[in-house]
Amino acid sequence: MHIEQSLTPRFPDVNVEELRDAWLDILKRARLVQHHKITREELSVREHMSLVLRRLQGRRFVEFEDLFETQRGPQVMVVTFIAMLELAREHLIELTQAEAFAPLYVRLAYQPS
Repeated sequence: MHIEQSLTPRFPDVNVEELRDAWLDILKRARLVQHHKITREELSVREHMSLVLRRLQGRRFVEFEDLFETQRGPQVMVVTFIAMLELAREHLIELTQAEAFAPLYVRLAYQPS
């Protein structure tokens, strides 16, 4: 009898609490470099979705925190976070974690040719 095994490693699912904790850590870092300048900026979730996808191109995994530009402020970080949630919902990216409390990683979802 021949049993076929998948070559793709299965990573544990990321739970909501771990995603929230990673998000709060990023916001905490952003407050350290926050400038108190008030401006109105139109931000597009779709543009940030494209930006995230471009940053993942050609890379196996990217640490979740590395996808945020903390120097651009919390508004941009929120839009980037929403963009990543939308990409995950559309199955274009995957969020993975090796074990509980380990860093979160983001990668492009497998796309069959």
